[in-house]
Formats: sequence, C-alpha cells, structure tokens
Amino acid sequence: MDQNAIGKISIDFSLARHLAEMSGPFRIAKMTPLNCSIAIALTCVSAPALARPPQVVAAAGRWAALRGAVHCEAASLALLPASPMRSQGRASLSFDRRRHGQFAASLSRATRAGSSVMLTIGDTPFLLVARGPLAWSRGPAQEQAIVAALRGGGAMRIEARAANGSRFIDRYSTEGSPTAIDAAAACATALPAGP
Repeated sequence: MDQNAIGKISIDFSLARHLAEMSGPFRIAKMTPLNCSIAIALTCVSAPALARPPQVVAAAGRWAALRGAVHCEAASLALLPASPMRSQGRASLSFDRRRHGQFAASLSRATRAGSSVMLTIGDTPFLLVARGPLAWSRGPAQEQAIVAALRGGGAMRIEARAANGSRFIDRYSTEGSPTAIDAAAACATALPAGP
C-alpha cells in the first residue's frame, strides 16, 4: 500500500471517529407511532449500552458507516467546519430492521419557522421536513430517491433560511457515500430484532 493510500485511510477514520463522537443514541427526529415505540423500547434498555459511542463499521471519502445500539447509519459532516456563528452540519441515513435509509440532517443553523429546507444532490431537489436545526425526509419513497441520488454522485447541499431570515447553505461531499450506505445497510441486518 502506498503512502498516499495510508494517509487517505487515516483521514477517513479520523473523520469517522469525529462522526461517531457527534452521534448520540437518541437520533429520533420526529415522533411517529414507530418512533414512539422505539423511544419506549430505549427506556427499557440499560443505560450503559446506550452510553457507548457508535462503532465505526467502514469509512470512505467523507462518509462513514456507524453502528449504534439500536441502528446503523451512513453519515457525513458538512464541508464547512463549525464556527462561533454556526454549528457543524451533519447528514445521515439511518438503517434498522424497519427503516431503510431515513435521511436526517442537523443543520448548521436553526431554520426560520415555516421556511422550506431543500436538499439537492446533483440536479435532484428534495423538499425536507424541518423544525429548528433539524431536517428529515418525508417518507420511504423520498428516502429511496435520496439513496439513489447519493449513489449517482454529484454535489450535495442543504439550503434554508435561518431564524434571522438570512439564507444559508450546508455543503457536503458525496465521495464515499455508496460505500457507507452499503456498509450501514448490511450492518442493520445484523442488529438484534426489535420489540
């Protein structure tokens, strides 16, 4: 293995470790009957099991596959790092026995109430559901289309209006996303059966 490849691997795993540190066991973005039952199940699981940080399953490019206590995810950090004015943006696709690629993003800023949040991958736009600094996909059909668009590559960005009315864009690289998606989906098949 040449030195450039070794450097690339260490960069990938360094990013993956950072993604794992930013993950938490409670990544439920909206309360649906399914998420409510997951939340109830989480209260029955021992606290030490939930306190463990996610395990890095695979890392490629700017994406990593992470295994948590109750789900696996393919995740990436926004290209622009955090600053005093903005948080670090984070996008992920969650997989478990029931979800197959639910998209969620922690935006760099809280959104203005009632404003639209648009995810664009390549030339394909996706209107997301949003509340505060969180945004997520609208359902299984949209999730499948997002996964397909990520596999196709191209630029990825999330655009919205901040609470103060200014427009902001969180940009992401799609490099490595197919590998992370495949690893997270495979990881989910090995998760214990839920309630």
